[in-house]
Amino acid sequence: MKLKSKKKLVSYLNILDQPVRFNPFVFSRTFLLWAFLGLIGGTIAGAYWITLEFLTHQFAFFTGWQVIPVMAICGLLAGLVIHFIGDPGEIHLIVNNIRFNKGKLDPKNNPSMVLSSLLCVASGGSLGPEAPLVQITGSTGTWIGKIFRLKGEELRSLSIAGMASGFTALFGAPLGGSLFSLEILHHKHAVEYYKAIIPAFVASCFSYLIFALIVHLGLGPIWDLSAYEYSGIFDFGYAVLFAIIGACFGWGFIFCTKFFKSVFEKRPIPIYIKTMIGGLLLGTIAFYLPITRYFGHHEINALIAGDFPLTVLMAILVFKLVAISITVTSGWRGGFIIPLFFVGATLGLIIYQLFPTVNLTLAIVSCMAAINACVTRTPMSTTILLATLTGFGHFIPILFASLTGYFLAPRIPFIGAQMENKEDA
Repeated sequence: MKLKSKKKLVSYLNILDQPVRFNPFVFSRTFLLWAFLGLIGGTIAGAYWITLEFLTHQFAFFTGWQVIPVMAICGLLAGLVIHFIGDPGEIHLIVNNIRFNKGKLDPKNNPSMVLSSLLCVASGGSLGPEAPLVQITGSTGTWIGKIFRLKGEELRSLSIAGMASGFTALFGAPLGGSLFSLEILHHKHAVEYYKAIIPAFVASCFSYLIFALIVHLGLGPIWDLSAYEYSGIFDFGYAVLFAIIGACFGWGFIFCTKFFKSVFEKRPIPIYIKTMIGGLLLGTIAFYLPITRYFGHHEINALIAGDFPLTVLMAILVFKLVAISITVTSGWRGGFIIPLFFVGATLGLIIYQLFPTVNLTLAIVSCMAAINACVTRTPMSTTILLATLTGFGHFIPILFASLTGYFLAPRIPFIGAQMENKEDA
């Protein structure tokens, strides 16, 4: 046997003689911790969703003029919960704590957030459950991290992974939910938090699995807008044009919110009075335009399937923006992402009625992407979320619309905690 062949044989024998080694990353403590957090987040989200669905069905029995006193009473009860149990804060506080408080989200106010948000969302407020779930699961990540004595970026990453698990469970989009938990923190420097991307992916996947098991969630789109055929390069131009219109209404929402904020803060009044007044106003809007009630999860399909005349669509558009602004500023708890998608869908239908030659699906998706990216400054995750939620398989037009909305956003972000501080400059 030649010397070269002998050397190869010896090297092969040496390899076989070594013990088999498992991948130290996959079977490490950190991976199991992320997976455990995802399972916990999915369980919390599943329990929250089942409770929310039950309460929503109970409140749905009240229709007509009854929605006005019902929503006023629910607003009062939510305000009393916040007043006596504690103020859980809003999305601004979550972003601020992740960025400037070493990634720590305090779980002590979770009971207040759960009770108040369930009352607000189930009774018909124009905010969704995404923000409460993000806060609850994110603070759970902080709590678990403290148990395992994590500090610094490890603790921050676990809090972000918890946020991603809650967001993913609701939207059924692990990739979009993970990116959203990073993008929402800072519109310019999201890359600073990309150390948390793998923890967020892992937690999101496990959260999605357990949530799907609990609520029997399918893999299909929630709002089926898949009926679209690419007709040429001009479709990208149309997507940008629709997005410009959507961004204008994003600005309108921001100004409307600032107006109602100044109204509610003009005189110092107890939180429960403020939430009761908000309930009265929201109930009145829901009485005249019932489709504006609730946050839009089911109402978007009803809106698209319904044959609403142009004047009614315009009324729905205006008063839905007003309803979201009142809900945000009057102390009601919830998130505004799905309600903004509802506004975008309404705007797309209006454009289609004014110009019947345009593609309806492209108009709706472009407006949905632009208005959300304009307000939240999350173009990447908005693109992925909409592609998942609508079944719109052509990814690039949504990206064009999202980027258009993002770059046309006002310089001062709607979520104040996204602003740069001296360290970011």
